[in-house]
Amino acid sequence: MIRVFNLYIPKSFFLLGLSEFLLSLGAVYLAYLTRFGVTPESQGELGSLLGKSAVFALVLMLSMGAFGLYQKGIRATAYGILARLITAFLTAFAFLGILFYVFPGLFLGRGIFSIAMGYAFVGVLVARMSFYRLIELDQLKRRVLVIGTGEKARKLTELRRKSDQRGWRIVGFVRLKGEHAPKVDEQRVIRPEGPLIDLVRELDVDELVVATDERRKALPVEEILDCKMSGIAVVDLPTFFERHQGKIVLEVTNPSWLIFSEGFRHSRTKDTVKRAFDLLVSAALLLLTLPVMGVVAALIHAYDRGPVFYRQVRVGKNWRLFQVVKFRSMVVDAEREGAQFAKENDDRITPIGKFIRKTRIDELPQLFNVLKGEMSFVGPRPERPEFVEEFSKNIPFYAERHRVKPGITGWAQISYPYGASERDTVEKLQYDLYYVKNYNMLLDISILLQTVEVVLWGKGAR
Repeated sequence: MIRVFNLYIPKSFFLLGLSEFLLSLGAVYLAYLTRFGVTPESQGELGSLLGKSAVFALVLMLSMGAFGLYQKGIRATAYGILARLITAFLTAFAFLGILFYVFPGLFLGRGIFSIAMGYAFVGVLVARMSFYRLIELDQLKRRVLVIGTGEKARKLTELRRKSDQRGWRIVGFVRLKGEHAPKVDEQRVIRPEGPLIDLVRELDVDELVVATDERRKALPVEEILDCKMSGIAVVDLPTFFERHQGKIVLEVTNPSWLIFSEGFRHSRTKDTVKRAFDLLVSAALLLLTLPVMGVVAALIHAYDRGPVFYRQVRVGKNWRLFQVVKFRSMVVDAEREGAQFAKENDDRITPIGKFIRKTRIDELPQLFNVLKGEMSFVGPRPERPEFVEEFSKNIPFYAERHRVKPGITGWAQISYPYGASERDTVEKLQYDLYYVKNYNMLLDISILLQTVEVVLWGKGAR
């Protein structure tokens, strides 16, 4: 894993992104040579292409990111990946066309542009096919040895999807003295007869994950320290989940880990940059979407002559209450029987409401909440006071999600589908806590790009 501004990026995906950027960059140069050949004049022009080709490659990268092609948990089939690639390149083609019109100095020329797009697509497609073949090879995966065989260690065996185990694999579970009957597969349990470092070398281990239920009695601290000093990476279970799952798993986390782990840092500079980013993005989106909002408002009013907007009290940063504004997607008096989550195929949702929920258009009026400073563009979903009070009593650390401003989109919203139960709330809280702990501009930009995919593919709407 490579850690950039508290954002964990698998080395394999970092190398994939770097390779595709260089391939896209090289595609412009190759297209130029294809178009004009190798002449003294063309060789002199190649130096001036760097800025243009960098913009070309960057737009392609952003487009692929927006269609989820850099998500480490992507589970699409080969045809799904191909469909996303084609859509991403078509989107980039259209965006670059607009960019060239606005900034003529970036224009590559129609011939070079078209040829470069073709070369880049072929290069990226070949890189992707090779990447997905190589990433599944056990020989290239990080070899992980788990210390412990109890309930916490068992949590690792629940990660059965290929996308959850990309880049690493478990070579065994070490049973410690005093541990009860193993909660993991007996065939994978190892009882070392000698020093732990000998076992680590025998199994060619890259990383130790400490996942014991009780550390005070049985943990072989000196042997683990010996492994650490011998160059073997050692992490605890909460950190391992945070790094590979992008969430803080509550079942294996305690208050001391939250206290002593890195993160949860706030500063005036960080807040100022985030606020400026919110104002810029919200103002730009309002200008772009005002015509759409006008049409939607007219349709909502024409359907049942009811109010266009829906206002509701939500809990904001530091538990301050504010009124969130959304387009009304349900019938009038939808909650006459009290507050409740939206259900699948909810009969309170109007036909127009189904469409604007699916496309997330109902969220657009929240841009005014962002401009007022009550919300951020990216952050945990704002929740209702009655739900917050109930969940804070029943779910550990739930109140901590309100340490930052709520957002229109967020890490939990793109990582987990819409939740309508306390169990779903726990799952989403784990992603919210990860965001509160690690939020920064790079993570916010990553979330915005992935939100595009959520909207375009209609994920998680209800």
